[in-house]
Amino acid sequence: MSAWLRQHGYALGSALVHLRRAPGSFFFNILVVAIALALPFAGVTVLDNIRPMSEQLAVDPELSVFLKQDLPREHTQGMAGSLRAVAKDAKIVFVPRETALEDLQEKNGVAGVIDTLGENPLPDSYIVRLNAFQSAAESAHVDEIAERLRAIPGVESVQVDSEWVKRLGALLGVLRVGLLLLAATLGTVVVAVVFNTIRLQVLTQREEILVSRLIGATDTYIQRPFYYTGALLGLCAGAVALGAVALSLRPLNEAIAEFARLYASEFQLAPLAPTAMALLLALSAGLGLMGAALSVRRQLKRLN
Repeated sequence: MSAWLRQHGYALGSALVHLRRAPGSFFFNILVVAIALALPFAGVTVLDNIRPMSEQLAVDPELSVFLKQDLPREHTQGMAGSLRAVAKDAKIVFVPRETALEDLQEKNGVAGVIDTLGENPLPDSYIVRLNAFQSAAESAHVDEIAERLRAIPGVESVQVDSEWVKRLGALLGVLRVGLLLLAATLGTVVVAVVFNTIRLQVLTQREEILVSRLIGATDTYIQRPFYYTGALLGLCAGAVALGAVALSLRPLNEAIAEFARLYASEFQLAPLAPTAMALLLALSAGLGLMGAALSVRRQLKRLN
C-alpha cells in the first residue's frame, strides 16, 4: 500500500512540475474549459432554484365555478350536491363573494380599483379540486367535467385553474432535457480540449518517455502523471466556472428583485449547495481524466 501511495505521490508531483514549466499554457486551457463548463453550471443553478418553487405549486386539477350574481345565498350554498354529482371524489369548497373580495383587496394595486366600483362585483363561487391524473387520457376528462359543470343551472362560467401549472412542469421538463443535451455537447468539448492538451504534452516529453521505457518503466507508470494533469485541468476549470457563476448571481439578483417585487415575491437565486458543487467539481475532474486517458493511450501506441 505504501509503495502504491508513493507511486501516485510521485505522479502527482511530476504533473505539477510539468505544469509549472508552462503556466501560461495551462492557465489558457483552464480558461477555455471553464467557459465551456460555465453555461451548464449556470443552468444547473437556475433549475436548482426553480425546482423547490415548482414543487410547492398545486398539481391537482382545480376548477373555479362562478355562479350567477342574481342567485340568493341559500340557493348558492345548496349547489354543492349538484357539483359533487358531476365531480365525484372531488374536494368542493364554497367561496362567498365577500371572502373573494377581501382576498382580491389584499393584492397590490387592486384595492383602489375595487373602491371605485362602490359595490362588490364578484359572484359566489366554488373551488372544485379533483384528484391528480396519472395519464394524458385521464387528464382529458378535466375538460369534460368542466363542460358538465357549465350545464348546471345557476352556473355562470367554469375556469380551469391548474393548466398553467402543467405548462410550467412541461416547460421545466424541456429545460432539463435541453440542459442535458447542452451539458453533453460541452462535455465533449472539454474532453477534446484536454485530449489535445495531453497530446501536445506527450509529444513534448517524447524523449523522456522513450528513456523511461528503456530503463523498464511500464505504460501505467508513464501514463499516471498525464492522468493527474488532465484531472487537475478539469478540477481547476470547474472551480473557475463555479466561481464565475457565483459572481454573476449578484447582478442577476438585482435585476430579478425588481421583477419579483412587481409580483409581491422575494425570489432570489442562491448558490448551489456544497454537495452539489462537490459533485460538479468531481464531474469536471472526471471529464479531464477521460480526455487525458484517451489521449495518452493513443499517443503511447503511436510511440510503440
